[in-house]
Amino acid sequence: MLRPLLQVTAAVSALALVPVASGAMAGVDTNSYRELDTFMEVYNQVKANYVDKVDDKTLVKGAIAGMLAALDPHSSFADGLDFDNLKIQTEGNYGGLGLTVTQEEGAVKVIAPTEDTPAARAGIKSGDFITHIDGKFIVGGSLDEAIEQMRGQPGTRINLTIVRPGADKPLQMTLVREIIVQKPVKWEVKNGVGYININTFTAQTGADTIKAIQAIDKQLGHKPLGYVVDLRENGGGLLSEAIAVSDVFLGHGEIVSQRGREKNDIERYYAESMVPGDLARGLPVIVLVDSGTASASEIVAGALQDHHRGLVMGVRSFGKGSVQTILPMGARAALRLTTARYFTPSGHSVQEGGIKPDLLVPQISDPDYKDRTVIREADLRKHLINAEKVDDVTLEQDARADPRFSATPDQLKKQGIEDFQLHYALQTIARSAGKPQVATKGR
Repeated sequence: MLRPLLQVTAAVSALALVPVASGAMAGVDTNSYRELDTFMEVYNQVKANYVDKVDDKTLVKGAIAGMLAALDPHSSFADGLDFDNLKIQTEGNYGGLGLTVTQEEGAVKVIAPTEDTPAARAGIKSGDFITHIDGKFIVGGSLDEAIEQMRGQPGTRINLTIVRPGADKPLQMTLVREIIVQKPVKWEVKNGVGYININTFTAQTGADTIKAIQAIDKQLGHKPLGYVVDLRENGGGLLSEAIAVSDVFLGHGEIVSQRGREKNDIERYYAESMVPGDLARGLPVIVLVDSGTASASEIVAGALQDHHRGLVMGVRSFGKGSVQTILPMGARAALRLTTARYFTPSGHSVQEGGIKPDLLVPQISDPDYKDRTVIREADLRKHLINAEKVDDVTLEQDARADPRFSATPDQLKKQGIEDFQLHYALQTIARSAGKPQVATKGR
C-alpha cells in the first residue's frame, strides 16, 4: 500500500493486521543454501572492498528492502519512521501536511491529498511531483528523508515546489504544518439525500458509518431519498473495516473472499457479522469511485456492485486486489507481506483492472482531468499479475464525446456546480425518487 502520508507506504492497500509467529526456515533446500552462500560472498566482498566503510545495519536493511522489492509493490519492512507511519495508518492521527505519497524513479509523487488538510487546501493534486522542499532539491533522495523534512512542529511553514504534468512551469506553494486528525467518515444532507464521505478505513470507520446513517435520519426527521457513498481518493486501510462498511448496506451474502497460495487456502467474509440487516433499508445507494479508490474501498464498491445493492458511478478504480499481513518483528519493526488476493462476491479479482463503474461519469468540473497523469496498480513496477484476462478498461476516453459531459468547468461553476460527479449522483437519486432536479453545489 502507499505509505500513509505523510503517511508513507509504497502503494495503496487493505491491511490484514494479523500478528503471525515466525517459523523455522520451512522449505529451505540445498539450492536455497547455495543462494545464501552467494549472498554471503557478496556481503563479505562489500564489507571488505567497498570504497567507503559500510556498517552491518545498512547492508542488512538494504538486503531486506531489495528482497521484498523483488516481490511486489506492497511488501516491505518497516522499522523506525516507517513503523510509526504504519501505526498512523490504522490509528488515524499523525502530524504533517496530509499527503499520501510514493516514490517513482527517485521523485516523490503524490497519490492523493487527504481531505481538509493543508495539502488539500493548497490545491496539491494526485500525480503531482514534489521536487523541492524549502528550496532544497530532493529528487534522488530517499522517501523517508522527504517525509521527515515535510514533518515538523504544527504552525511552522514549509515551501514546496510542485511539478504538475501539463503545467507550463513549476508551482510554488507555502503550507503550514498542523496535526492531522483523520475523520474517516463525514456526512451531510444534500437536497434530501444522505451524503456519506468515507476517506479512509481506520479502526472506527464501520462504526462511524452507522452513526452517519443515524445522524442523517435524525436531521431529516424521516428517511432520505437515498445515499451517496463517496469513496473517491480513498486509498484503503483495514480489511476488517471494509467488511464492516459493506455490512452496513448488505442484509446477507458474501462480502469478499481472500485466497492464499494454496487452492484450499480461502477465507470468506459475510454480511451480518457487525449489524443485522441493511441499515439503509433498501433505499437507493450510489457509490462514487475514481482512480484513487483503492484496496479496502474497492472491496466495498465491489460488494455493493455484485449484490446489485449500489450503483457504482465515476471512473475506474485503482485496481489493488491483494491483502497485506503485518508480522511483528520486534518492539518497533514489522514485516508487511502480501499473503493473499481478494475477490469480490462474484469471484472477480480487481487486481490490475479495478472496479469498472456501472455508470461512467468523468469529473469534468476539474479543469485538469483530461491531462493529468493517472496512476493505477497496473502502472506500478512488479505488481501482481491478474490470472484473469483484464479487459481494455480505458473507458474514460469514451466519455469525452458524450454530450452529457460537454460542459466546461467555468460553465459548471456559473451553475454552482463545483463537484460534477457528486452533482450527477444527487441528480440520479432525485430522478429515481421522482423529485424535481435542482442544481446542487458540490463540496
